[in-house]
Amino acid sequence: MSTFTIPVGPLHVALEEPMYFRFDVQGETVANVDIHAGHVHRGIEYLVTKRNIFQNIVLTERICSLCSNSHPQAYAMAVEQIAGLTVPPRAEYLRVIADEIKRVASNLFNVSVLAHLVGFESLFMHVMEIREMMQDVKESVFGNRMDIGANIIGGVRYDITPENAEYLKAQLDKVEPAIAEVTKIYRTNGSILGRTRGIGVLSREDAINCSVVGPVARASGIEYDVRLKAPYSAYPNLQVPVHTLKDGDVWSRAMIRLAEAATAIGIIRQCLVQLPDGPTACTSERPAIPPGEAIAKCEAPRGELIYYVRITDSPRPERVKWRVPSFMNWDALRFMLKDAKIADIAIIVNSIDPCISCTER
Repeated sequence: MSTFTIPVGPLHVALEEPMYFRFDVQGETVANVDIHAGHVHRGIEYLVTKRNIFQNIVLTERICSLCSNSHPQAYAMAVEQIAGLTVPPRAEYLRVIADEIKRVASNLFNVSVLAHLVGFESLFMHVMEIREMMQDVKESVFGNRMDIGANIIGGVRYDITPENAEYLKAQLDKVEPAIAEVTKIYRTNGSILGRTRGIGVLSREDAINCSVVGPVARASGIEYDVRLKAPYSAYPNLQVPVHTLKDGDVWSRAMIRLAEAATAIGIIRQCLVQLPDGPTACTSERPAIPPGEAIAKCEAPRGELIYYVRITDSPRPERVKWRVPSFMNWDALRFMLKDAKIADIAIIVNSIDPCISCTER
């Protein structure tokens, strides 16, 4: 059997962002894979030390588009710990609403791309049409479709009026049954099952050894969700079910994302019912931030996002460092792609929902 090497990237039709893969292939089977990053390094960890503490709320939101709300949220939580700020209850619920709206849109995007890679173009367009409803929600509630600018240090910069709440409920009433319909298709359609079941398997043991997080971990039977293991914002007051599967294949990761999109809608509904009155920020002025250091983490759509912030007497932070979910999930591809077919490479890579830009910080 012939053995040869296939280079993929850093610019390739199968990749949304630049990354270099070198596949050693025997016939049609992948024998080994090397992954090389560093093609879109933007030096953002350096840039945050050149801006003041409050300007970095804007900068951190631009680290990643699909997880854009989670970055400034974790950053703000770390700064709030240092400053001893107490976020008002209403703001905590509003943070959760913004978080879960982004989760629905992010998960649907990944699932739609899977349909595209399988060759099920009509399903791809259908899922993207459902996601477009959530994009309309973001534009109507926050004024933007991607970087929604919801968080500030000490609270949020937006509020939900009764009219906004009714509109949001109406949109959720449309999206929820649509997600249930798509879930049924992914559960029963032969084209989807044939290309995803038993493909790109990551065992529970390998998942633990790679320290994977988010839907990738939960699809391999690891019941870990920051919203429950280290509750933050209003999550301690909400019912947040954790979905897990045991097979650890591409199909399982897609089903976890669909289940969590449906769960996110339920969480948003809980927030709208429980939403308390009161201010949306702890102060109308910029709070004073003393020297100190803190760690904060949240459950981004791709998994656990951790921020470390160190502040001195300077108005600019001395150090800000983050560990994104994709950083942990990349390594697992070596196990998922082992003995995979060439035709399944793009499907397996997409199944970890990789974000190269936020990994290369």
